[in-house]
Amino acid sequence: MSLEKMSTDKTSTKAPRTGAIRKESTWGGQLAQLVAVVLVVFVAKGAIAEPFYVPSGSMEPTLLIGDALLASKFPYGYGTSSLPMQITLPETGRLFGETPKRGDVVVFRWPGDNSQAWVKRVVGLPGDRIQMRQGQLYINGQAAALKPDGVGDAEDDSGRNEPAYRYVETLPNGVSHLIFKMRDNGRLDNTPEVTVPPGKLFVLGDNRDNSADSRVSLRDGGVGLLPIDNLVGRADAVVGSWDLGFKNQPVWAWLSGFRLDRFFTAVR
Repeated sequence: MSLEKMSTDKTSTKAPRTGAIRKESTWGGQLAQLVAVVLVVFVAKGAIAEPFYVPSGSMEPTLLIGDALLASKFPYGYGTSSLPMQITLPETGRLFGETPKRGDVVVFRWPGDNSQAWVKRVVGLPGDRIQMRQGQLYINGQAAALKPDGVGDAEDDSGRNEPAYRYVETLPNGVSHLIFKMRDNGRLDNTPEVTVPPGKLFVLGDNRDNSADSRVSLRDGGVGLLPIDNLVGRADAVVGSWDLGFKNQPVWAWLSGFRLDRFFTAVR
């Protein structure tokens, strides 16, 4: 009922006052409903899941530029990095904290700037020894199996494509996923063996020649060894995707940029 059209009893001198009480009650109810909706959304983003956008090709072919991710918060517990807005709070560890599994794709706050959310794949847990030898991943001295799977297109941030060899990588715990290798003897193909310390993770991008991950120090713009406390959640699904190559096309062509085959697909 519209407040402006609310009827009053002209024979009662208290009618205007009664109408005023109803008006305050209605506005108070609407405000309470609005606050409740905001709280529900805030709690859902903070405790259940949060959407993120993929701006780079470091996780190709698993994730493409233009993918919209949904990251589940509950698998690894909750910390200050789980909050849907970034505020400075004392770091107190994680509530209901769980360690990721090897092969999980995780969203985290970049240690160099907590306002930035990055996504990579966990390959090393605390205590693991990690090394790259000639482009092949070794975990505790055991090689991750690589099986050729044809050739794909690796897209860069400007929309240009470059051929890349595609492989199925299988970690020692049996988890399999696709990776890209664009060249042999890349600058990150051979690394010293690193033992992951307590409270840290070793993460890699699936596009192995185009990812600033744990192979690259934080000082040089990479992740370094990722603190578990920086985890936001586990990337579980692609809920939407749009090919940025269409941004330079006429507006009426933009609908063609939606990658409908990627909508509501699981991240593996």
